[in-house]
Amino acid sequence: MVAKAAKAVSSLTEEQKEEFKEAFALFDKDGDGTISAKELVVVMRSIGLSPSVDEIQKMMDDIVPGNDGEIEFEGFMQLMALKLKETETEDELKEAFKSFDKAGKGFYTLDDLKAMVLQYGERMADDEIEKMFLEQDVNLNGQITFEEFVGIVRAKF
Repeated sequence: MVAKAAKAVSSLTEEQKEEFKEAFALFDKDGDGTISAKELVVVMRSIGLSPSVDEIQKMMDDIVPGNDGEIEFEGFMQLMALKLKETETEDELKEAFKSFDKAGKGFYTLDDLKAMVLQYGERMADDEIEKMFLEQDVNLNGQITFEEFVGIVRAKF
């Protein structure tokens, strides 16, 4: 997790780093260089992210094992970068899902998948497409929801 966090920080722009620095300073009211998990939730929400206190505490534990519920700026920057990356990935998944769910129904069917395969010029037999669909249809209801789609994508990558 720490390596992943460091990589996420390295992908931040200078503007994002400055924004995180200002947000941290704003919530470090006593100036001791640390903020609590509860304060961290408020900071994240102030920049458009929406984690729970439990999510933040778990992330803090992953970044700084044995922390006392407080985090320093370096750990804060890592958490913010990870959460931002997670949000970007979620947005990318939503866009990818929309390419299957063209009608905006909240799911796609075998026919939608067949149309998608044809649209991109892939040559696949119907039975291959059906097999692929059945592997994705976790609850076997004939519809792939966004949640099923995300599970499939995350399992593959």
